[in-house]
Amino acid sequence: MNRSIEGVPSARCYAPQCSPNKHEEIVSLLPEELAVLDLIDLQGLEQEQAATVLGVSRKTIWRDIHEARRKITDALIHGKALEIGGCLRRQKGICRRASGIDNISLTGSAVDQLPDDPGAE
Repeated sequence: MNRSIEGVPSARCYAPQCSPNKHEEIVSLLPEELAVLDLIDLQGLEQEQAATVLGVSRKTIWRDIHEARRKITDALIHGKALEIGGCLRRQKGICRRASGIDNISLTGSAVDQLPDDPGAE
């Protein structure tokens, strides 16, 4: 099943300025996990609505939102850098790590993409 994710977030990599983490560990957040955070936590959609917008099951949305929140918490608590898959700076060789993740981006407002009657499908 393909996800429908559009738009471009401006920042793709974050790191603590004062890091107790001497190994410079990096937590990678997948583009679809970022999309789910946007839809549920910022735009206020229910899991069922986010699943409709992204074209996946509610179970997939549940898994992605919990995994994204776990990763962000790990980065914050343990002073790790946080990167979002598809980082253009990394693809250009500016960042430390290389990755084969494609650049997938987010929507501005998903509410307009929802069907008028969710029970109609």
